[in-house]
Amino acid sequence: MRRLRACLGAAAAVGLAAAGTTALVAGSASGATSALGNRWYAAAPYLMPLDNDPPDPAAIMDATGLKAFQLAFVLAPNGGGCSPTWGGTAAVSSDTAVQSVVNTIRAKGGDVSVSIGGYGGTKLGQVCSDAAATAAAYQQVITKYGLHAIDFDLEEPEYENTAAIKNEIGAAKILQQNNPGLYVSVTTAGTADGTGWFGKQMLLEAKSQGFTPNNFSIMPFDGGFNGAASQTGALTNFNQILQSTFGWDQATAYAHEGFSGMNGRSDTGEFFTQTDFQTVLDYATGHNMDRFTFWSLNRDRQCTPADNGGRTSGTCSSVAQNSWDFAKYSVKFAGATPPSSTPTPTPTPTPPGTGCKPAWSSTAVYTTGNEVSYNNHNWKAKWWTQNETPVASDWGVWQDEGAC
Repeated sequence: MRRLRACLGAAAAVGLAAAGTTALVAGSASGATSALGNRWYAAAPYLMPLDNDPPDPAAIMDATGLKAFQLAFVLAPNGGGCSPTWGGTAAVSSDTAVQSVVNTIRAKGGDVSVSIGGYGGTKLGQVCSDAAATAAAYQQVITKYGLHAIDFDLEEPEYENTAAIKNEIGAAKILQQNNPGLYVSVTTAGTADGTGWFGKQMLLEAKSQGFTPNNFSIMPFDGGFNGAASQTGALTNFNQILQSTFGWDQATAYAHEGFSGMNGRSDTGEFFTQTDFQTVLDYATGHNMDRFTFWSLNRDRQCTPADNGGRTSGTCSSVAQNSWDFAKYSVKFAGATPPSSTPTPTPTPTPPGTGCKPAWSSTAVYTTGNEVSYNNHNWKAKWWTQNETPVASDWGVWQDEGAC
């Protein structure tokens, strides 16, 4: 679950593989004219436009070729009521700040989706009287920003509330019917088995209401995950859950399945690097999955050296990277090619005679004094360890012995 999202801080030309392109015309003051291809909404990474040191979306678009952003999060007002706000505090009806972000993105040929819910805060499904009232609140958001896509991010504590989930799924179905061509994703927690009991109950609610979104996405992080293999395993298991719940064959289930990852260090200290993202991207495209996204663009930049790897931040990844490295995987999923002009980090010079130790393995057991290499550095174990990625930390198990 994306804890940091709610609690930390309340254009190069590209070729599209526009699978399922929809020409939905927006008739609002948002300045939107037509939708992007659905594949872009499926690839849109999350961006908090008002919190967590928001980056400049125009700069990200120029550096990566990204065209779509998933803006987060719409919640019920902190003081109560069934009306949409940004983060529980800024009313959508009177918003100008997020609208300015939307206008900037659209002026450069891009577009946005809006995500409702997330981890923490009060969700509209919890306080609105029924599905129709919940849908009416979300329709205000769609109309305000001329949206072509929306994401229902159903997490704690809402997805443990049967009535709230019934309202959310019912609202999603109403919006889908009343806004032809609207791209709808439903995002929920991931487990090693695919998703947990509450996630399965949400799927059963969708089945009972006859609602089929463009995709159901899971978030395989913050649940004992570490690296791509654990994530692709969860996606395989979730595919089987979709098959058994809806009676789909494997290919149909993958066509309605999505991945929502977390770049860098997760809330629980898991690590997901650029290599992990590439592996999951290959899995998603190889299985014709419908969605590949991540939390978040606010975190898609390197931390200061003092913080790198030692903590989880809402404003940086805690792994070595160039700014917007992870956004480029979203661009690839959309079927475009990121610009190649972004420089790669300058490698640290290797002192003569300093060779690399055997490569670190997530499955091997290491004891005090064992040495490995990882990310072009040698590391020495301080004590017994298994499946703990070597990172520089005063409290971690690994001691950095320098570049190799």
